[in-house]
Amino acid sequence: MSKHRVFSRAFKLGIVDRMLAGEKVGALARELKLSSSKELYIWRKRFLTGGPAALRGPGRPCKAEATGLAASESGAKAPDRPAAELAKAQRRIAELERKIGQQQFDLDFFREALQRVKGARRPSAGLGVTGSMRSSKR
Repeated sequence: MSKHRVFSRAFKLGIVDRMLAGEKVGALARELKLSSSKELYIWRKRFLTGGPAALRGPGRPCKAEATGLAASESGAKAPDRPAAELAKAQRRIAELERKIGQQQFDLDFFREALQRVKGARRPSAGLGVTGSMRSSKR
């Protein structure tokens, strides 16, 4: 009968951090006295696809968590993640703020240009005199 060991989420995060830092997976598996390194690769895959929340702690997972992890491991499309959506929304907000800033700059430029054009106009002060600018054909 094989002895199934249960590791906490914090422990798994520590091991995944060591894997991502470049430690050999086989050496970590020997250190933990695991028969194979397959479980460590599963932890790393779950962490990379779903972040720290994807690493289960001890205990039975809730139904939604169990079906979501099963779908992501089978290669099916993973469910939308709030963190990814938040990052995408923040990038979009930053892009729109840059665009608003550029538009404000353009408005200021054209407002100043219009004031200069109005200042350069000749006043219309009599009958038959038009209030236009000097002819450019000199």
